[in-house]
Amino acid sequence: MTKEQKSLTRRDFLNQVGKVGGAVAVFGAMESLGFFASPVMASASSYRPPSKSDLSESGKMGKKVIILGAGIAGMTAAYELGKAGYDCHILEARGRTGGRNWTVRNGTQETEIGGVKQTAKFDKGLYFNAGPARIPQHHVTMDYCKELGVPLEVFCNVNEYAYYYQENVGGLANQRIRKQAIKADTRGFVSELLAKAVNKSALDQELTKEDREKLMDYLKREGDLSSEYIYKGSSRRGYTELPGAGLQPGTIGTPYTSSELLQSGMMNNFNSEYSFTQQPMMFQPVGGMDQIPKALERQLPGKITFEAEVQEIRQSPEGTRVVYKTKGKTQEISGDYCICTIPLPVLKNIKADFTSEMKNAIKSINYATTGKIGLQFKNRFWEQEDRILGGITTTNMDISQIWYPSSDFLTQKGIVVGYYNFGQNAVDVGNRSIAQRQSHALAQGGKIHKQYADEFETSFSLAWHKIKYNEGGWAEYSASDLKNYYPILNQPQGRIYLAGEHLSYMTGWMAGAFESARTVVSQIHEKVLKESGPVPSIAG
Repeated sequence: MTKEQKSLTRRDFLNQVGKVGGAVAVFGAMESLGFFASPVMASASSYRPPSKSDLSESGKMGKKVIILGAGIAGMTAAYELGKAGYDCHILEARGRTGGRNWTVRNGTQETEIGGVKQTAKFDKGLYFNAGPARIPQHHVTMDYCKELGVPLEVFCNVNEYAYYYQENVGGLANQRIRKQAIKADTRGFVSELLAKAVNKSALDQELTKEDREKLMDYLKREGDLSSEYIYKGSSRRGYTELPGAGLQPGTIGTPYTSSELLQSGMMNNFNSEYSFTQQPMMFQPVGGMDQIPKALERQLPGKITFEAEVQEIRQSPEGTRVVYKTKGKTQEISGDYCICTIPLPVLKNIKADFTSEMKNAIKSINYATTGKIGLQFKNRFWEQEDRILGGITTTNMDISQIWYPSSDFLTQKGIVVGYYNFGQNAVDVGNRSIAQRQSHALAQGGKIHKQYADEFETSFSLAWHKIKYNEGGWAEYSASDLKNYYPILNQPQGRIYLAGEHLSYMTGWMAGAFESARTVVSQIHEKVLKESGPVPSIAG
């Protein structure tokens, strides 16, 4: 066997591909070389819902469970336990269910911490998902939508016809550029670069002749290269004049230079679109994300006390006791167990019979700062003039993202998410007054869509770190937090259990809340089946 025929390790080559072209290029190269097998999806959840037969066969009775919070986790726990004959009652501080699953409609009112009261004035039938807004198809959320009868429609998470807009960065600065053009040009130049490296044998490890041929064929197709393996532009990047009938073949736009692309940094946004939870094919409930909590609420008639603000969470060897305030009066409710889904920034200020170790863990977790604004426009100019139907425009301005609605296409009016920002951007914008947030969103977005000023009608904005009973978007665990605090948070405190998206590895997703609730439901049910005597107090 000759040296050329001998197949050597190609790890270094794939590392180089990854450095230049990212995960997509590595994926394609591996598939071209025959290294990539069909992906194996994560196995289905092993959750087995508790049933009444479990209790009857063991001679047990369904216990009374107090649940704090009528968000996704709290209502899921009540729903699942209720199937097995448990007596559940939910205390909810707000006048609605859903928690962070919040759809803003005409008449929605909210007063932020330290802020003024805001009332939504959207047209009837229009809505704005202020919290979760999309569902990956592999999430257990899809299963609950089916079980609860919540109809779904496609959420346009990736639209190549939306824009990149980078302000004051390189030669492409301050231009709105279709995502498809940037992606096509980037892949073209990266493929050309790799093709040159293969042809010049400039790799640390050699490939066999057959492997090189396969790889060159892949690069040519991936980058739409010429027969000389040069990127000269492609229809993939779009047209300056669309093809039509007769003598109208269309005009392909001139590609941006590799230097312009690199300086713009726009390609650094690609990876967000093919992460495991950000697939192009995502879904949303028809009529608003709040259709999910509404469906759960319908399964729990008479089980929820609204406007019940928890003051104390207590327990004894015999059971649990929760002190709450409603309509100015202090009341108590007792039960055998308690499931607490209150977000940690709020829970840390509530008196509770937790160990000092648990109290320290609760106060040690940071939550994401994030904000959104919904902008109602009197005409869907983004569809009519820009030909963008759904999807997201990405920018380096502090508005971060502009989301176009994925429903009611080609109707007259619509609500655009004028910003969805995070971190310091969310803090800075969220610290502005309601009127200033609106003005800022219109000014920044107007650089991309000149129609903003003439078509705007009304808005509703929020900063999640200023929303009462939440004080943040979702739990953000560092590696140290996951090691030192997360295991503690997942351990029951005697008869008290914590649940919610923050008790999962899917923080920020409804699936985290669903899965966490099911975990706690299983734990309580197993404990009841094994229970033979009182549980010792651990208050400290």
